[in-house]
Amino acid sequence: MKRSMFFILLLAAVIGGVSAQSLRGKTVYIAVKSVAVKSSTGFFAGNRGTLQMGASVTVLQEKGKWVEIRSSNLTGWVAASSVTTKRVTGSVVSTASQREVAMAGKGFNQEIEDAYKQNGELDYAAIDAIEAQTVPVDELKRFLEEGRLALGE
Repeated sequence: MKRSMFFILLLAAVIGGVSAQSLRGKTVYIAVKSVAVKSSTGFFAGNRGTLQMGASVTVLQEKGKWVEIRSSNLTGWVAASSVTTKRVTGSVVSTASQREVAMAGKGFNQEIEDAYKQNGELDYAAIDAIEAQTVPVDELKRFLEEGRLALGE
């Protein structure tokens, strides 16, 4: 029984490894409006430059949710979710704001939000004020370090 279970698990691991698709060495395209190319993985890594949507890059290696890429003049790390294997053209660029994209991700659009504001007694002023706040990266990092909190990936 143990031997057959071991064989099944080994077979599943081999099939899983073969079916996993690596991007290493492949050409991919930047799939977001612009992306900061970082010196290493992680939110607080230094920026080496910026690439725009549709830029063609080669994946050098993968590390968790990050990929190391090389363009014609820049090498560094970007979030894997920022790249796609499908060619991206400039005609795909949306005029949607970052706020509209965030709302769409939650199932909202401006029309739905306006309907809620008109038909309900909900006060969105506090939410709008919170969404308008920004914190500089260096202040955020200092806050995390002083509080002995994890800096993330």
